[in-house]
Amino acid sequence: MRLGCGVFAASCVAIEVLGVAIFLRGFFPASVRSSSPTGHQAEPPAPEPLAGASSNWTKLPLPLFSKAVIVLIDALRDDFVFGSKGARYMPFTTYLMGKGPSHSFVAEAKPPTVTMPRIKALMTGSLPGFVDIIRNLNSPALQEDNVIRQAKAAGKRMIFYGDETWVKLFPKHFVEYDGTTSFFVSDYTEVDSNVTRHLEKVLKRGDWDMLILHYLGLDHIGHVSGPDSPLIGYKLREMDGILMKIYTALLTKEKETLSPSLLVLCGDHGMSETGSHGAASAEEVRTPLVLVSSAFERKPGDIRHPTQVQQTDLAATLAIGLGLPIPKDSIGSLLFPVVERRPMREQLRFLHLNGVQLSRLLQENVPAYEKDPGFEQFVMAERLHGNWVKLHLEEDHSGALLNLGTKVARQYLSALKTLSLALSMHVAQYDIYSMAVGTIIVLEALTLLLLSTPQVLHRRAELEVPLSPPMFSLLFYLMFLVLSAIHVVVCTSAESSCYFCSLPWLAAGGVMVLVSALLCVIASALARMVMDSTLLQKSTTHPCSGWSEVGLLLLLGTVGHVLSLGASSFVEEEHQTWYFLVNTLCLALSQETCRSYFLGDNKELPHCFHTEPASVGAICMQQDHIACEAPKGGQADKGPCPSGARRGHVRWAVLAGPWLVLACCRLLRSLNHTGVQGAHRPDLGHWLTSASHKMELSCLAALSLLVIFMLAQRGCSLVSKVALALGLVGVFCYRVAIGNLLFPWQLTNRGISKGILEARFVYVFVLGILFTGTKDLLKSQVIVADFKVKTVALWELYSGLVLLAALLLRPHNLPVLAFSLLIQTIMTKFIWKPLRHDVAEITVMHYWFGQAFFYFQGNSNNIATIDISAGFVGLDTYMEIPATFLTVFGTYVGPVLWAGHLAHFLSAEASSYSDSAMSRACFCYALICSVPVATYIVLVTSLRYHLFIWSVFSPKLLYEGMHLLITAALCVLFTATSQTGHTRAWVKTGARNQ
Repeated sequence: MRLGCGVFAASCVAIEVLGVAIFLRGFFPASVRSSSPTGHQAEPPAPEPLAGASSNWTKLPLPLFSKAVIVLIDALRDDFVFGSKGARYMPFTTYLMGKGPSHSFVAEAKPPTVTMPRIKALMTGSLPGFVDIIRNLNSPALQEDNVIRQAKAAGKRMIFYGDETWVKLFPKHFVEYDGTTSFFVSDYTEVDSNVTRHLEKVLKRGDWDMLILHYLGLDHIGHVSGPDSPLIGYKLREMDGILMKIYTALLTKEKETLSPSLLVLCGDHGMSETGSHGAASAEEVRTPLVLVSSAFERKPGDIRHPTQVQQTDLAATLAIGLGLPIPKDSIGSLLFPVVERRPMREQLRFLHLNGVQLSRLLQENVPAYEKDPGFEQFVMAERLHGNWVKLHLEEDHSGALLNLGTKVARQYLSALKTLSLALSMHVAQYDIYSMAVGTIIVLEALTLLLLSTPQVLHRRAELEVPLSPPMFSLLFYLMFLVLSAIHVVVCTSAESSCYFCSLPWLAAGGVMVLVSALLCVIASALARMVMDSTLLQKSTTHPCSGWSEVGLLLLLGTVGHVLSLGASSFVEEEHQTWYFLVNTLCLALSQETCRSYFLGDNKELPHCFHTEPASVGAICMQQDHIACEAPKGGQADKGPCPSGARRGHVRWAVLAGPWLVLACCRLLRSLNHTGVQGAHRPDLGHWLTSASHKMELSCLAALSLLVIFMLAQRGCSLVSKVALALGLVGVFCYRVAIGNLLFPWQLTNRGISKGILEARFVYVFVLGILFTGTKDLLKSQVIVADFKVKTVALWELYSGLVLLAALLLRPHNLPVLAFSLLIQTIMTKFIWKPLRHDVAEITVMHYWFGQAFFYFQGNSNNIATIDISAGFVGLDTYMEIPATFLTVFGTYVGPVLWAGHLAHFLSAEASSYSDSAMSRACFCYALICSVPVATYIVLVTSLRYHLFIWSVFSPKLLYEGMHLLITAALCVLFTATSQTGHTRAWVKTGARNQ
């Protein structure tokens, strides 16, 4: 079966996407879980240990607090409360922590630091899986045991106001609720006002036991403006007033009921220096946890400093405080200061209940639990506890009883800490079977691409894929039967849940058919290559098939980057790898241009750039001038050669091209410092986004938009030029409307809005340009003779994406977009056209620059650098599909625009390359994107127990998966645009036959 290069490559990438999806589902499994069923009927609590007898304490202790109010402020960093901002903007909270009845803690949140996993950790005490980053967009109902479920089972009435994620996680648990969307980040006032408007009425009522308030405004301010925004102070002052109102109301109620209440102030995660979150930096994982209650009265001179605890400790503490069973899956330990004023027997009882729950969870998830140090410490503490209870029941009031009780408490606390640490180390059980299936699919698709590479290098427009014979061969059926038997054995003997086994038999059978067919195709391709000896033969029709210096650099650089993915430091600082590769490429191109124009041999071509027999005449770079070789017989001349003066200018421009690109890249590196080592260092972006430099940022943004227009309008039609100009003006107006920029006649921002109207004004022109380009592209498929239509159509599609990127990028990143267009122009005019690199080399160069610009705009392999505010530009309500598309496009602007430029360049230079150039470029792009993904999957599988697997390697895996999905979409675009070339070749062939 014969397939075009592009169709074959797009099919392989689509298969890889399937394999990566299965692998990700197995790699990001569920956390450790209790094997006991989660139901509404609670198990009887463990009795109090007693040496030689049975204790009379067999029930849960009475609640310590009659009511509990949880105030969760989204993205509340610890320094917002305990630092200088807290002292300045939250005076009442500072007073409570310094002199009031409170205990303060710094609660460490584990990555991923996004809202839904953090709520699960707070209420279940377990560590959610990393895949919850994806589930954060649409939270399913929580099936694990949690404090909310236990409270409902105990008959407690709960009220909730705030982030609707709670309503999705705990449906039908609240007697009253009002949820607000958490993804509309442009709004930081109404989301909080919607919570506070219920507060006064609810606090006056007494028909509730737990009140949960989730405020989103602070998080939204961080996403839009960062942690240093003046709006942060106003929001903290607003939250401080709300806390004072709640505390005063609780004190009034306590005078009536004579029973203490509990006020909890906490954050779900922190906020990075750029205002985002999701990763493991100190600013993102350190959150305040303040517990306030009249039961915590302190003595004069009692100074309490915040101590560091785990965020998962809150679930066990809330359960003990409200008289509820501790959630079965909790790995947290009781915050002992909460119960340290209680009688010794109650203290030990609380610690024992927590220890029993943790030891049971350890037994169910760790086979050799008896040898675990935490379990051994707990057994010792339980034995000592029994002795203490025996002495207590004998009414021994000597000092020995007090000393023994203190010793038992210390032993329990040490055991709880060790048990919690041991369980957190066993936080996940990998689904090895699903991981293996996904890895095999990806490696098979990559193998097919690699086996087809020799055919592509020999400039074959179509590939011979041995598809039909293997499908009906004996080998195929044997493989299918073997895989089916393995699937049955694994799924019937698996002790833990397996995603691939949970699929319907039809779906699983389809995957096994695919795996079997790919194996047979690979075997057939290998057999054919051996029979034909294609690996041992050199092409005689293409004498310049050897590697050039630039080609060798591109190959070695790509291989070096792939190998660097095995080191955590290289993954964290991957931007340095791409900066080095791009800079080295510029130096190599400079050497090539110098040798071609000044040191070249007049008798030899520096490159074999015309690889097709039917191509237009070759261009010879000579020492002093550019000479145009005569065209092949029967072909028209391309035009007169440039004059001597013109040739001199062109020669020096070509020589300066790589150095201009190198200078642009150096400027871009100073704009956004990214990675781990340099992210905290001051850069030009931080300077521009500060409030005191808004006018400078406005001037730079205006200049960048002007440059973007000048460079993007060159290949557009008149209508598209007008639309592009008006759209870029609308981009500036949108940024002024939301307060990022200023008009020249403005000194300060007045009447800041959400910019909905201005953004939608730009969207109209974006859609108009894209529609025009799509219409012309479809027209080019019909009118084969007019090849310029396709080139103009591709450029208009590219210009529409440029306008969309200008709208979504933050103002200080507009120079990144302008420099991207400038570098593309320089490379096209002064490097790629004069030097006539091969299609494969040009494709790899585009890929390298696309990756470099991914990091130039401030991205990294850190989830926190994703700018989710781009997903809500022009939206007044949360719409999942548009928000997801805009966020993904805003993140991958660099790779997408450089791939789009590649398609246009090959179309514009169609006369210089073969008709299969677009298909070959698609194949090369698919191959160079597939190799890192396949290699990285193997690496993370072997490094799955690495110390940094969740903080470093897992986020990179998600980035690679999304990049592969985008690559699949780009390959489809390449394949669609290459159909015109195939039609043109068919027309030429028909004309020659006539």
